[in-house]
Amino acid sequence: MPKIVDHAARREELARAVWRLVGREGIEAATVRGVAAESGWSMGAVRHYFATHRDLLAFAGEVMAQRVADRVLALYAEADPHEGGASDRRFERGCTALEQLLPLDEGRRVELVVWLAYMTRARTDHHLDRLRQDGWVGERFICRTAVADARGLPLPTSVEARLDAAGEALVDRLQIGLDGLSLLSATYPERWPATEVRAAARRLLMETRPDPISECGG
Repeated sequence: MPKIVDHAARREELARAVWRLVGREGIEAATVRGVAAESGWSMGAVRHYFATHRDLLAFAGEVMAQRVADRVLALYAEADPHEGGASDRRFERGCTALEQLLPLDEGRRVELVVWLAYMTRARTDHHLDRLRQDGWVGERFICRTAVADARGLPLPTSVEARLDAAGEALVDRLQIGLDGLSLLSATYPERWPATEVRAAARRLLMETRPDPISECGG
């Protein structure tokens, strides 16, 4: 009986090998040869799934971005998009959504380090431009959703949805602050332990609320 091969699982296994290499040695190390050695596969086997090195890099980046998106989608899976009213529960949910983008554990630390390497590479590699653009849209949507939660507004139901002008200005501030926090915490992890990163993200979201509320558990 022929062996059944789970091709999706094999492709994701290669993506994970890319992440490990990029996180440990930088994006230059994630060559087809390097990924083959990291995964224990032959170069021919890697090329069976990805015709070019650029295809492999792009796929690994897309899988990583989808992992973050899936965590946020799961967080809001049972939410009522028309729910209104500010509450501590909604504020906490907004904080948790933002935390999916931050290096609060080893898995998310690797995601952030790898993502920053990809974004640097995307400046000169147009094959990664769609990933760069989709990443911005996805981050913006997460920030917009968190602001809606913090302010007690109906949730955006698509990435094209917008808050009013004042709300979008708050999304700007939150996204800029979150990007700065991401860069600092990835560059200076010894100065930004997870507890400090979490607290800083909470303060950023707190500043978008219509009225101050007392700090609650993080």
